[in-house]
Amino acid sequence: MSNEQELYSDKWGRIIGDTQRRHIEIIWTEETANMSAADFVQWLTRFAALDEFGRCRTALVDARPFRMDPAGLDMGWRDEQIIPRYNAAGVKKFAFLMPAAMPAIGADPAPEGPADFPTAYFAERTQAQAWLDGA
Repeated sequence: MSNEQELYSDKWGRIIGDTQRRHIEIIWTEETANMSAADFVQWLTRFAALDEFGRCRTALVDARPFRMDPAGLDMGWRDEQIIPRYNAAGVKKFAFLMPAAMPAIGADPAPEGPADFPTAYFAERTQAQAWLDGA
């Protein structure tokens, strides 16, 4: 039985949590085409805070509808400010749902940057969820 609930929602996306499974996820919207770098920072900061609060073991980001220009993403900031918060929260696995053409799909899960946990990329939700749940 799932204990899934919406933790936050706005035009950029939704954050869903499941306290029973200690799982959290972002479901982005196509509105992210208009997202600024500051909006992105605010969103990831909120997500990290909710993850810390829930002490989530698994996280999933559905990036298939994500449309922000990659030039606006500051992955160095993410490595310095967000990943340590995921580590402190106790994240054990992190998965991304990506468009099917993404080259990282199918690669072996591995820690990225300063992460203490592996990250994996999937094209199908069922595969991502099976990996996150330990199957």
